[in-house]
Amino acid sequence: MLQNRLEPVLDPRALAREMSNKLLIDGAMVPAVSRKTFKVVNPATQETVSEAADGAAADVDVAVSAAAKAQKAWGKMAPRERGRLVQECGRILNDHVEELARLVTIETGKAIRTESRVEAGVFADIFVFYGGLGSELKGETVPFKPGMLTITQREPIGVVGAIIPWNAPLLLMALKVAPAMVAGNTVVLKSAEEAPLTVLRACQIMNQVLPPGVLNILSGDGPQCGAPLVAHKGIGKVTFTGSVETGKLVYGAASQKLIPVTLELGGKSPMIVMGDADLDKAIDGAIVGMRFTRQGQSCTAASRIFVHESIHDAFVKRLKAKVDAMKMGDPLDEKTDIGTIISKQQYDKVVSYIRYGENAPGATAHRCSSMPADAKLAKGYFVQPVIFTGIANDNKLAREEIFGPVACVIKFKDYEEAIRQANDTEYGLAATIWTRDLKTALDATQRLEAGLVQVNQNLVVQANMSYGGIKNSGLGKEASLEAMLEHFTRKKTIVLNLG
Repeated sequence: MLQNRLEPVLDPRALAREMSNKLLIDGAMVPAVSRKTFKVVNPATQETVSEAADGAAADVDVAVSAAAKAQKAWGKMAPRERGRLVQECGRILNDHVEELARLVTIETGKAIRTESRVEAGVFADIFVFYGGLGSELKGETVPFKPGMLTITQREPIGVVGAIIPWNAPLLLMALKVAPAMVAGNTVVLKSAEEAPLTVLRACQIMNQVLPPGVLNILSGDGPQCGAPLVAHKGIGKVTFTGSVETGKLVYGAASQKLIPVTLELGGKSPMIVMGDADLDKAIDGAIVGMRFTRQGQSCTAASRIFVHESIHDAFVKRLKAKVDAMKMGDPLDEKTDIGTIISKQQYDKVVSYIRYGENAPGATAHRCSSMPADAKLAKGYFVQPVIFTGIANDNKLAREEIFGPVACVIKFKDYEEAIRQANDTEYGLAATIWTRDLKTALDATQRLEAGLVQVNQNLVVQANMSYGGIKNSGLGKEASLEAMLEHFTRKKTIVLNLG
């Protein structure tokens, strides 16, 4: 049993105050070297819930030094023992699911029932999953030459720098931290400026189990904290999730040190609905795939929905009716289906795209659901979901990643046209095909240009489902054994001459 075990705190505002002005470095909660802070705002009310520590290069240096020191012993620990400790992290995180769900709700505006509680549960499960893979860090024997024993072994890289965004902070943290640690690396994680609190609390919980310095967390902005982390000479690997533009900057900076990089970037995912599709399942799949409950703030959002002309009108009518029935409101209310946009900057961006679409020739904007009636939420960053019809695939709304509740339903006549349009994008993260015809389904899985292709479903990312994009959607895979082996270890070849 853990001594002085942290107990769940179910008052998210009290917990947010407790997390104020803290980083976690070398097992201790400490302020930034500069003592500077920045505001963390509840996007549903615009209330300031915390003052997060504003980390910078000096804090990066302290954290990387602590991680490098801890890695010497952590990397030599038996892999199954590391796995056991990571699994134990998952178990105690499972006791804190409700606490973490409430905290992530007030800093991101995500609805607790449909989003935050689900994410917190998956978060804990990912640590349990990866913890069980410690014994899979195996090498190979290679039949090189008689009289020589040739083997390979996998070794940890060292200190991993991980940078996550705000839209699913717990999930994306787990996909980076869990495999890195099981593989024998230590980690310095930088949180998103908009959502630094829940991941800090999660690290605090896990540091009850982990040796000091194995998992460290910083908060701060990209230029002052993220860039120094990527550039630090002690970082041997970078894993980043965020925008394409920032991802390219991270890639360029890491290339100066010739270190490996994993990038999970943007998307403009197509969903093809054939005329023979099960309409009820396809409509439910569109709601899940578009992440309407998360206000569309997902890189895998199925924001381009190609629907066969024979069912187009019925599809749009029934999709709108279902989204109309979803309730926008207080993210902490169990009755709420849809929460808020994360920030004013993102809110303004989404609204500008909607206005652009409303003025596009031939376009029709189908606004869905309704704004919250509660006066306390009047200042919140709520946006009605919009389904656009009459938008061509070359329109700005169908080309650019909006990261908001904006879906384009595009009519098509034949299958070849749908495949061509689906692939006509700079992105390649995810895609789905909806059909009852097995031949069509199998053909589409081969021809759709995406790292993750699903048939008649739109599952969200979870443990043991290899995930990662092609084209401008990124480099590398996450969420699988492959991710741990290929992206968080390096392979050494050893040749013994037995002659």
